[in-house]
Amino acid sequence: MVGAIVHEWIEPSGGAEKVLDAMVNAFPDSDIFALWNDAPDRYPANTVYESWLARSPLRKHKALALPLLPATWRRLAAPRDYEWMLISSHLFAHHARFRGAAHSTPKFVYAHTPARYIWSPEMDARGSSVPIRAAAAALKPLDRGRAQEPVAIAANSEFVRQRIQKAWNRDATVIYPPVDVERIRAVVDWRAELPDAGLALLESLPKEFILGASRFIPYKRLDLVIEAGQAAKLPVVIAGRGPEEERLRALAATMSVPVHFVISPPDALLYALYQKALAYVFPAIEDFGIMPVEAIAAGCPVVCLSLGGAAESVVPGTSGVVVERADAATLAQAIALAALLPRESLPSAVERFSAARFAHSLEEWMGEQ
Repeated sequence: MVGAIVHEWIEPSGGAEKVLDAMVNAFPDSDIFALWNDAPDRYPANTVYESWLARSPLRKHKALALPLLPATWRRLAAPRDYEWMLISSHLFAHHARFRGAAHSTPKFVYAHTPARYIWSPEMDARGSSVPIRAAAAALKPLDRGRAQEPVAIAANSEFVRQRIQKAWNRDATVIYPPVDVERIRAVVDWRAELPDAGLALLESLPKEFILGASRFIPYKRLDLVIEAGQAAKLPVVIAGRGPEEERLRALAATMSVPVHFVISPPDALLYALYQKALAYVFPAIEDFGIMPVEAIAAGCPVVCLSLGGAAESVVPGTSGVVVERADAATLAQAIALAALLPRESLPSAVERFSAARFAHSLEEWMGEQ
């Protein structure tokens, strides 16, 4: 089956890129189409086609490019005949269509979410900007109409499936995204995989701490992780990188508990942090949440909200604690409970999120249509 895999834009890292990796592994002969490619060495065996935006100043300005994206996706050129399009969409990639005779190529959409900017601005502050609010009124009916084109839609969680029904008036099959659970579980102690510098950094951290790890952007609520550590009287480690770093460091400086930052940890160091942490605290309302699954695979209990996709991967009382409210006091109580959970059985709780399971489910779903 020769197909075309379509992805919004390709970044060096990210949860959506892990899904794209798994799609490419499942269909290795496919060509890849993206608005732009910021990881040119990621798929050396595949041809990656970029849109005209990759050669424009808008390449690094997603919000400014937003009004142009629906039209851009409708003008893809098909260099050869494709049997299908498999589309990884979290903004407007599901609008994608080839020009000319290939315009009727069957589309299968794997939806990470309907565009948060326009459908759920309360979940992402970036959607509250004046230009995006102005564009949303016109984009909603267009987005809903083009969501009727796919042969079938898959959602990355039940949480997203329900939002697809509300936004697009379409049903979807839930296929959880792939997580490197086999790789994480294969190493009993990730400290042994660290270089000397990584091991020294890990050993410099407090003996006990709670962990917050993600991109440093507002909706991930890492500020709340810091405040939860203060309420629990426990040191905090914040791992990742992003534009919120300065604000988070300023908040950390006002706390009476130590707050340590680990910037851009490699996988081995992140997995070692999971293994050392008392709990991984994830207060974001996320579409799915790959990192909580990684934490459980490493043997770390998770504290998350009942609202969002992360609650679908955490088994209360077994692999973590699910809370109804996102406030520091509630999270602190949940951290105390999570720290008491037996850790030995945690990795076995995430077998259903393996990459092999994802590939099988994806191929089965496409074959059934």
